[in-house]
Amino acid sequence: MTPPALFDSHLHLTAKTFEEDRDEVLTRARAAGIAEMVSIASDPRDARDAAALAAARPGIWATAGLHPHEAATTGEAALAEIERLASSPEVVAIGETGLDYHYDYAPRDLQRANFRAHLELAAALDLPIVVHSREAEEETVALLEEFAGQVRGVLHCFAGGDRLLDAGLASGWWVSFSGLITFVDALAPAARRVPSNRVLIETDAPYLAPVPRRGRRNEPALLVHTCARLAELREVSLEDMAATTRRNAHRLYGIDRERAG
Repeated sequence: MTPPALFDSHLHLTAKTFEEDRDEVLTRARAAGIAEMVSIASDPRDARDAAALAAARPGIWATAGLHPHEAATTGEAALAEIERLASSPEVVAIGETGLDYHYDYAPRDLQRANFRAHLELAAALDLPIVVHSREAEEETVALLEEFAGQVRGVLHCFAGGDRLLDAGLASGWWVSFSGLITFVDALAPAARRVPSNRVLIETDAPYLAPVPRRGRRNEPALLVHTCARLAELREVSLEDMAATTRRNAHRLYGIDRERAG
């Protein structure tokens, strides 16, 4: 049976863990029905590598941005490089950016400045933004509300509460679910509540492998497990969920469906 065509809206193909077998990973992804994917950047070098990979492979796109963990490197030079890379035809979004108060790898004031700078860049370039938020819900909400109507984006790997979900939906944003929904039951209400035209799926590979591969390296071929769980929660077929999330990813990222194939 031919698997449904899926869109992995967020993964990290340039991660070191894929260096030795990236071709095999992509072969397995295609065999599993992963038709398109967006490789997400964490810093300028990562963005350059992701754009080069996307340019060489059909059905792959990239982003340009500084992850909150890298916010201490934020400065005019880094942001100028992100802006330059964002002009590449393979780059379809700004990010990932946002706030991470769980690990606090960068000072919180620098994280906030980094996030704001990316929101301003996304607004100026009319590109969507990919947002990471962990244990920083109130401040993420405040910035979403401040930029409402100016920026469109996605709350990636959603694991927040009602306040963040409400703010994202009120701003017309998309909400993406990862393999977390296969083993975190508390996410089920949010997964059911996101409107059908705003819901996405992702692997966040190599992180957060879904059940039944939890604890191992994640890869795009495993996206079907997340899609199947989301379909179960929303009481639709796997095929319908795959088509819906793929269509939504095309809309978010502004991908020409003819080019996507």
